Amino acid sequence: MPDIDPTEHEIAELGPKIKDVDDADELRAMLALEEDGEDRVPVKTLIEDRIEKVEDEGDGEMDPETVDLADLTVADVANMVREVDDGDVLRDLLEREKAGQDRKTAKSQIESRIESVEGTEETEGEETAEVEYVPPEEKYPELDHPTNDKQWVEGTVGAEYRDMWVYCETQAGELVDVSKEMLGKARELMDTYNEDYDEDERVVAVLIGSDASDHIEDVIAYGADLVVSHEDPRLERFRHQPYTEIFCDMARAGGELAAEGREDVAWKDYHEPRYTVFPATNNGRDLSALVQGELDSGLASDCSGLYIESAMISNPAKVGTAGDKKEFERVLHMKRPDFSGFEYSTILCIDKPNRDFHPQGASVIPGSFEMPDPDYERDGEVVDYEMDLDEEWFTVEVEEYDRLSGGVDLTGNDVVVAVGRGIGDDPTQGIEQALDLVDAFDEADLGLSRGVITSSYSFDSHVEQYVTEERQIGESGQEVEPDVYIAAGISGAIQHKVGCDESDTIIAVNTNPDADIRDFSDYLIEGDLFEVLPQLTEAVEAGELGAMMEASDD
Repeated sequence: MPDIDPTEHEIAELGPKIKDVDDADELRAMLALEEDGEDRVPVKTLIEDRIEKVEDEGDGEMDPETVDLADLTVADVANMVREVDDGDVLRDLLEREKAGQDRKTAKSQIESRIESVEGTEETEGEETAEVEYVPPEEKYPELDHPTNDKQWVEGTVGAEYRDMWVYCETQAGELVDVSKEMLGKARELMDTYNEDYDEDERVVAVLIGSDASDHIEDVIAYGADLVVSHEDPRLERFRHQPYTEIFCDMARAGGELAAEGREDVAWKDYHEPRYTVFPATNNGRDLSALVQGELDSGLASDCSGLYIESAMISNPAKVGTAGDKKEFERVLHMKRPDFSGFEYSTILCIDKPNRDFHPQGASVIPGSFEMPDPDYERDGEVVDYEMDLDEEWFTVEVEEYDRLSGGVDLTGNDVVVAVGRGIGDDPTQGIEQALDLVDAFDEADLGLSRGVITSSYSFDSHVEQYVTEERQIGESGQEVEPDVYIAAGISGAIQHKVGCDESDTIIAVNTNPDADIRDFSDYLIEGDLFEVLPQLTEAVEAGELGAMMEASDD
């Protein structure tokens, strides 16, 4: 007899209970109870999905020689081929993809891995042309090049870069959650990096503010090996120039000075960080762009995935010779939704023959990584970074401001009801009906797609207060993982998907049965949200939502 009898629970409360069951036999016993009892299709589907997931985890990684590519997303394909080193297996995967779904991005991922595994095949007698390097001021003499006047424009080649630096943002005296998430991910990445490359590089936490020293113990507990902090009462509020100047001064410290025996910079004996990671918050987005621009490198913004891997590159501007290929090692792969809104892109910051691009930098969407468990027994080095701050950086004073006492945190709800552009026929009524459904649940709240936030819809005053950016879900908003996520009138672009696809159960309401949201929803109700939402509300109030969700496998 299993510990959980599914016939005693509604599907909404059953989902979070089932996800903690890791015994396939116990799950099959639960399935038998449901079949002999109420025999609810959605409950059986929920249990069967959990059985499949448990058994897949038990079997380990997918076998690329037998896996059905039709069952995999492009991201699944990309993750799988990263572990494949056999060119013949990769070519077989490529042919199977061409004969099946024939997805351009999936084929590109497989072809890129083939190149990475097999390298460049030189053809006898084939001539390659070396790309001539011409400095930009000589190549385009008619153009002004204001960056040439910058103090720190560098044509650095072959300098030493080390460590992953994490900017740890604080707000109202608290270390924000995304800072902890990034530290945990950085710890994981650098532990693997050090093992793979036999190195001893560090996770470096950067703290800047009026209370920087208050957070040192926390950032070490969440994964930092070294903390570099600068504290000044004038830095209570985020300011663009001083925060940028301080971070960049830290990043450039050391190097030759440390080699000369300067004790004040002995903590850093390399040129600049190898990697930098920032939170994709309002302040973090600003700081990341300013810092990476000042350090003359690139930035991948609003990332939801990071990993370090080699990359085979054939771009002549990067390898120096037309028709040639080169494998770059230790490249930070930065995964983010692309501008089409329906696929992921992986951004690389690659050096070229006459120019290094370091640090390789990314900003990370809050909620992209799991919150690590802090270990307050960890030891870490602490540097109280001394720097004179120019008074000109503080010429503008904020004499009065209001601080929001709360805000909208959607992450702690059992249910999130989100609406999108589908409310366009009657925006006020759409919000009203969504709020009615929210009220029918015990722990629920309202979310919005970016399309509603950026629209020119006109709302009546009694619902206008609910249409705010802080309710936005997705790449530039919040990431939520409720038991039930109801998406009404939302098409399902990647930017929205990253904000909700970890939900236990996703119910989509859409007039288009082929909308992209179908691909990652558990249930799709084909219909007008203005008709469906009131029916869902009635079903929830009557305790009959599970019965409404019964549908065919299609």
